[in-house]
Amino acid sequence: MESATYCTRRAFLKVSAAASGGFLLSGSLPEFSIAKSFTAPTDKKAILHPFIRIGSDNSIELFISKVEMGQGILTTLAMLVAEELDCAWEKITIQPRGAARGHEINESIYRATTGGSDTTRSEFERYRMAGAMARVMLVQAASQRLGVPLSDCRTENGYVLAGEHRLSYGDLADEASVIQVTNVSLRTEGNWKIIGKSPDRLDTPVKINGKAKYGIDIQFPGLLTAVVARCPYFGGQVKSFDAAKTKALAGVRDVVQIPSGIAVIADHYWAAKLGKDALQIEWTQGDSVLSSETIVSEYVALTKDPGVPVQQKGDVKAALASAPKKIDAVYVFPFLAHAPMEPLNCTVRITGKKCEIWTGTQSPYLHQQEAAAYLEIDINDVEFTTPFLGGSFGRRGSLKDDWVIDAVQIARISGKAIKYVWTREDDITGGYYRPLYVHAVKIGLNSDQVPVAWLHRVIGQSLFAGTALEKDIVIDGIDYSSVDGANGSPYLNEVPNHSLELRTTTLAIPVLPFRSVGNTHTAFVMETIVDEMASMAIKDPVEYRRQLLKNHPRHLAALNLATERAGWTKPLPPNRFRGVAVHGAMGSYVCQIVEISIDNGKLHIHSVVCAIDCGLAVNPDGVKAQMEGGIIYGITAALYGQIDITDSKAKQQNFDSYKMLRFNESPSIEVHIVPSREPMGGAGEPGVPPIAPAIANALFAATGKRIRRLPIKL
Repeated sequence: MESATYCTRRAFLKVSAAASGGFLLSGSLPEFSIAKSFTAPTDKKAILHPFIRIGSDNSIELFISKVEMGQGILTTLAMLVAEELDCAWEKITIQPRGAARGHEINESIYRATTGGSDTTRSEFERYRMAGAMARVMLVQAASQRLGVPLSDCRTENGYVLAGEHRLSYGDLADEASVIQVTNVSLRTEGNWKIIGKSPDRLDTPVKINGKAKYGIDIQFPGLLTAVVARCPYFGGQVKSFDAAKTKALAGVRDVVQIPSGIAVIADHYWAAKLGKDALQIEWTQGDSVLSSETIVSEYVALTKDPGVPVQQKGDVKAALASAPKKIDAVYVFPFLAHAPMEPLNCTVRITGKKCEIWTGTQSPYLHQQEAAAYLEIDINDVEFTTPFLGGSFGRRGSLKDDWVIDAVQIARISGKAIKYVWTREDDITGGYYRPLYVHAVKIGLNSDQVPVAWLHRVIGQSLFAGTALEKDIVIDGIDYSSVDGANGSPYLNEVPNHSLELRTTTLAIPVLPFRSVGNTHTAFVMETIVDEMASMAIKDPVEYRRQLLKNHPRHLAALNLATERAGWTKPLPPNRFRGVAVHGAMGSYVCQIVEISIDNGKLHIHSVVCAIDCGLAVNPDGVKAQMEGGIIYGITAALYGQIDITDSKAKQQNFDSYKMLRFNESPSIEVHIVPSREPMGGAGEPGVPPIAPAIANALFAATGKRIRRLPIKL
């Protein structure tokens, strides 16, 4: 079915010819309007957010409003434009998000950030509309030049064809720039040429040849490097410091204090790090001494009392009392560091009342706002450039008071252009973790081993309280991200007597969403406890899930496809065991089946078969890559992920103690996409939640022991 959107020229477009010819199309689409006029760039590297540029040489340059952190979104969004523009894929070049013009755009916070596995589904129509508008302008230009009816013109691979005439987009670009567009229709699915295919990723060449620019690659004459000695104690701060030894080191230029610690500024990173190591600092420890075990004990005690109701139905207390069989389980999930490969960094240059910032972040506009507020300048005078992100997993999704404002403070106080770099130890010990959570679950089963009562209490810190997203996610004291994956679960919904409750805590340990947010812990509880119920019922785990999920076709579709491709009913070789988990997150539904063995007390994960129903897969290879990456990331967290807090400090320091999954430990991974036209879901995060419970369920099949605490220990 075609959709049409009426757009006046003033509402959607500011176009002018560039010096080299061609035109710029600003992406004014539904829920997006330009509030200020702008001047066309004078060279091919100028960036306006967002637009399409068609050069007189027939080149097509796309500037994408979302940030690329390895998830392939630059390619997928370009596919949406190219589908409607009807251009040659090899003619497209892309740029990561450049100078942010968020202050000129009437966008929501969600549109101004990249996260929640939401980009493709939220931008699906918007980016297609941008391509369609450009195509219509080019067709109208051809029609006017040739003096033929619009109906006689068609597009093909970057050209407008009319009879024997064949005009390139580049040839028509100047004329198209003055065309008014009032009505645009999107192509129907039956006419798609690119959507649903998997073209070559557009960012692959620059990442192979070394031309890709990450934040840590920013360099220009006069740029110095800064590192910060941060308080090792959560809740602590600087009491006093002596920088004499640091200032005596070759290459050290300055030492300044900022709210988060003591910054050492030097000619290069190594001099800055040595200067940091030479600082003599006395720290305060904070108001209380924190430890992981104490926090766990306190959280477990909190589960004894009711929390704030999130989802309730029936009489849980009476149903539990009368149930012939019961499960009483407590689950513990540790603090987790995101540990992206590229350490946090931010380059800042302040010149008079102007500020330039380069950093890889999921939230450019919000950091642009906080920099302007701190410097007391107009947001228009903060030029913010977002290069490629060397991984994030939520760490670069910080919404306030983090590395960006640190860098701005250092630059302002020192009066120097600086590149602020976190060490790996800073990253692992510096907080902003996935919070520690405790779940307490009591389930009553009837004589058929079907749950009739479910009491579920979750204890942990809020991820969004005090942030720009609080008003959207924290409602009536409930941070819904803390219970996402349990709240509205198909298992819970089908239980006639249930109560899901939340107790939100406050600690001095800063926290951030981790890849798949609340699903990182809720999925483990839901899928391992359902597996436990299947065992009590002496039923096959897949068949038992099918019984509970009979009214949930998308869960079933993923479950059925994965079990079919994994050969669930086929006999396994000796000492091989399988586990299954199926979970919905970010609008997608994923089932994973793992095959493991245990040799001399060591776990080996041999294979993972994954199926996903994400609705329309715009870029199937991109979906599969995200499932593979999510599975590896999830296995890492399941087997090794743990930040231990002792004496208010993080015990783990680097990758020797906060381990990553090694290549030789990685299983074979097979990903299948459910053919579906159900509402579109995300792909960046839903692959993470099912893998840990699938491994735990396989371990139960192997050992008869249930895992209640992560990371998994044999």
